[in-house]
Amino acid sequence: MEQPLLQRLIAAFTCLPGVGEKTAQRFSYYLLERDREGAAFLCASLQESLERITHCERCRMFTEEPLCWICRDESRDPSSLCVVENPAGFMALEATTDFSGFYFVLHGRLSPLDGIGPEEIGMGLLEERLAGGEVKELILATGSTVEGDVTAHLIGELAAKHGISATRLAQGVPAGGDLEFVDATTLAQAFESRRKY
Repeated sequence: MEQPLLQRLIAAFTCLPGVGEKTAQRFSYYLLERDREGAAFLCASLQESLERITHCERCRMFTEEPLCWICRDESRDPSSLCVVENPAGFMALEATTDFSGFYFVLHGRLSPLDGIGPEEIGMGLLEERLAGGEVKELILATGSTVEGDVTAHLIGELAAKHGISATRLAQGVPAGGDLEFVDATTLAQAFESRRKY
């Protein structure tokens, strides 16, 4: 027997990260009862996005064009490349820093247990970029997880192979943070990575 449509709608929302059964129910009930126009807009936007959005041929960011808006910007510095784990990292750095180089989006990090190897994070395309000779500085903006560290290490070795200087974002005590509330690993990293004041 086919599952009722309402149950299928609720199940569809649970595919989103962090959305469990109860939250999916709330979303479904709200859209059906209070905002059918919003639901139609959501459906149309999702359908159009699935049809038109793909990956940038150069950096792997989401785009509707062969190249994303950053890769099309001729005023940016081609000698500097920042590697991020996901589009959210790309957008965060673009919004909060004065970085004027280009990006490369991994769409994940190495995790053999989850079936994510070098192919899945675009290492072949990244190596092509590094072998091209344009990149002089590689900035590793991966997370400070075990997988993020392994990914950064692999990419750092790739940069060294091509004679490219690689740096990694500093990690440590957040601005405005009190030492007593910082976890031991973060505090140890901050202490180890201290700089001249």
